[in-house]
Amino acid sequence: MPAPTAIVVHGGAGTSRDNEDGCTRAAGLALAALERGGDALDAAVAAVVSMEDDGRFNAGTGSVLCLDGQSIEMDASVMDTHGRLGCVACITQVQNPVLVARAVADSPHWLLAGDGATRFARNGGHPPYCQPTDKARAAHARLIAQLGDRPEFARLWNYQRALEESGERACDTVGAVVRGADGHFAVASSTGGSAPSLLGRVGDTPIIGSGFYAGTDGAVAATGIGENIVRHLLAYTVYQWIAAGTPIEQAVQRGIDLFDPAVAVGLIAVGKSGHAAVSNRPMPHAMIC
Repeated sequence: MPAPTAIVVHGGAGTSRDNEDGCTRAAGLALAALERGGDALDAAVAAVVSMEDDGRFNAGTGSVLCLDGQSIEMDASVMDTHGRLGCVACITQVQNPVLVARAVADSPHWLLAGDGATRFARNGGHPPYCQPTDKARAAHARLIAQLGDRPEFARLWNYQRALEESGERACDTVGAVVRGADGHFAVASSTGGSAPSLLGRVGDTPIIGSGFYAGTDGAVAATGIGENIVRHLLAYTVYQWIAAGTPIEQAVQRGIDLFDPAVAVGLIAVGKSGHAAVSNRPMPHAMIC
């Protein structure tokens, strides 16, 4: 008997629950992709594209501005149980990084970064796109006003513009995990980066086993501060617990409990017989199971 489908979508640990309608819409589009005959990866990508286009989430259109007030660097990833794996890091001037990551999965490589990733996107038909939202500009202005409390950024500054020309911290990710009716699993994630951060900073989102993982026993996506998440190989660690038979809600909560409560972190997961979404901060999410 075919397994029931399961879709879990999140909009980022620490993001307003007022944005949950965007997650609900994304989950609905994932389901529509499955109903059209798409597989689990098609569904996960459809959900993430929807959130990249929303503008309220820190991904795609809603990505944060880097400290120079001009640059936007984004990361994205996809993976499924059919062996497809693709990621981009520090890609610029594209509207949907997750679609570029999906294209990388069909290339000879698994990860492309920086200018190479952007050129790959252009060759694949993705037009230039860089339209920071008013929300991103306002957040950047507040961040610059608070930088007096973060002297390390002045010391390590690596932008072309001086610091003088250019508090709160953005570390959100959007993600989706899917179990298809055929029992296969997929995960897709995207982020507009972290603020404050130096140019070229890469978090957990495009790092296999840290921000995402999918295997024959399930799929896991993480959200939060990447510098902390990668130290625990969080997504793969939780996946291993699920594969070993730990109930999925218990495995996800165990992953959250690895972190000091002061560190924002969230997880979503699907397994052969369950699904879960847990965070130590408000985290907009949606489930169709």
